[in-house]
This record gives sequence, structure tokens and C-alpha cells, in this order.
Amino acid sequence: MIKAVRYSHFGKAHEVAELIDLPDPGAPNAGEVLIDVEASPINPADLLQFEGKYGTAPPPLPVMAGGEGVGIVRSVGVGVTHLKQGDRVLLLFAGRGNWRSNLIAKAARLFALPPGADPLQLAMLTVNPPTALLMLQNFATLTPGDWVVQNAANSGVGHSVIALAKRRGLRSINVVRRPELADELHALGADSVLVDGPDLSLRVRDLTGMDALPKLAIDAVAGSATGRLSQAVAEGGVVVNYGMLSGQPCEMPPGDVVFRDVSLRGFWLARWFSTAGGEEMRNVYTELTRLVADGSIHVAVEATYPLERIRDALAHAAREGRKGKILVTPQA
Repeated sequence: MIKAVRYSHFGKAHEVAELIDLPDPGAPNAGEVLIDVEASPINPADLLQFEGKYGTAPPPLPVMAGGEGVGIVRSVGVGVTHLKQGDRVLLLFAGRGNWRSNLIAKAARLFALPPGADPLQLAMLTVNPPTALLMLQNFATLTPGDWVVQNAANSGVGHSVIALAKRRGLRSINVVRRPELADELHALGADSVLVDGPDLSLRVRDLTGMDALPKLAIDAVAGSATGRLSQAVAEGGVVVNYGMLSGQPCEMPPGDVVFRDVSLRGFWLARWFSTAGGEEMRNVYTELTRLVADGSIHVAVEATYPLERIRDALAHAAREGRKGKILVTPQA
């Protein structure tokens, strides 16, 4: 038997998560691999899925929980030549339901990660870094020296935005709710850290000057925070929303939309997965894997938990004031 996490009704993640026993998956068939799940982060999207609030329509219950992460190939089926025992692979390309001891997956979409890299950092590679990368490059034409502004800058995506912007010669304005986060973000390469507030746009203008306002704003909060970012960008600028930490709909002043031609766009990595070609995906993950391996992208980890403490892990992940990610480590 193996351990796995599921939920049979919607609610707060730490209240509805169940640890269950499943039959041992056995040996992989042709074209498959058997993977020992090594580490998986708890992302905001995971918490929303427990509540039935993520994506378009809630999935039918019960649902096996767990998204991105990494695992070690224990054995390969007939015909699998590009992977071998001991290779580390990304789990999200195997599907969802990955908070379990081990699993069988189709080998076709999996690829071996470089040896020697920190497995906890690689476990967080699939979602946040590509979200940051694609928002930086797909919504506005940016050149070295340009400013980018983002909120929830202390999040996993926020850390990746800082690192990737720095590598591209962009300057980042990072909006947070607590001033004590400034030193941490400056150490990661943030050019400026501002505490959110009603005068945010004025402080951005004082920093950049009217001629260099950000062309791109990245919004994880929604609600009135979207409007504060729209007021901070240049005429014709873009606000890209990828999250709803406030739980509220995006709000933008009509004056920004009508008179300043500021646009609101949305980004959902799952949609990119469904539309991107194989070569595009390989290029993105090849670049990001290299940056994780050399330490250019690094996300703070606050705690790891075994599957047996999944409810404690989920409660910790939902707690405000964390200084790092929470990960599940099924082999611990």
C-alpha cells in the first residue's frame, strides 16, 4: 500500500484533506515509468482547488490532491530510452494528484533534470518561474532599463520576477504589505520595494519619473490592488492579473481604461500548457532549469512536512506572514 492525499468535499484545505491508502502501483507498463515522489510545494492554487474555487468549474469529487513537484525514477517500462533509474523528473507533466508516495506516469512528456541541483528548488520549477517568465516576455515590449511593477512581491512568482527581470536588465518595483520584507527582497535583487497604499501611483512616479513609468504591472491580488497598479503604469500600459489573493474581482478606474488606454490581461499557466507547442515548452523549461541549477532562481523554504502531517502542512501554507514556501516530502 502507498499513502496519498485526497478530498471528498470542498472546504478549507487543512479541514478537508484526507490521507488514504492506495494499492501499490506495481511495475510500469510499456512507455511508462514508476516514480518515487520526492517533494511538492503547496501553492495558492492548491489551496483554492480544495475550496472548489480554482479554474473554470469544480472537478467531480473525490479529487486526488497535489500538483507540481519532483520525483526520482525507480524503474522504466519497455520502450523508454530517454529516462533511466535514478533520474529526477518534474511531476506536473505526469498529471495531477501527486501528493502520494509514488506513482506511475507516461514517460513521453517527462525529461531528466540536471543532477546536483537542490531538489526542493526544482520541485518549485514547474509553476512559478514559467509564470513569471511568460508574463515578463509576452505582454509588453520591454528593453533593458525599463521598469516593471508587481504586487505580492514576496511570493514565489514575485521572487522569480525579481530574478528574471534582473537578468534581462529590467528594473523592478516590488509592492508588499509589510515593510520588514524590504531587506529580503533587496537581497534577491529588487531595485525598489514599496508598501502598498492608496498613494502607490504617486510614489511610483516619484521613483521613475513621468517619462519612465512602467509599461507592465503584474497583479496577484485583484480587487482594488489592480486599480492601484493601473494608476501606476504608463499610458498604454498593461496590467496582467494571475491571482486573486484578495478574493475580490479586479477593479480598475474607468479613467485609466478610457483616457490612458491601460489594458487588463489575464494569465493562467494551465492555458499556456494546453496551447504551447513542444519546442516552446522545452525552451522555457531548459532556460529555467539552468537558472535554478546555478542558483539564479531561488525561493525561500520555510518548512517541509511528510504526508502524514498533510493537514499541518496545509494550515501552515495558508498562514499569513510566512517567509518561505511549504513543501510536502513524501519520502521523509
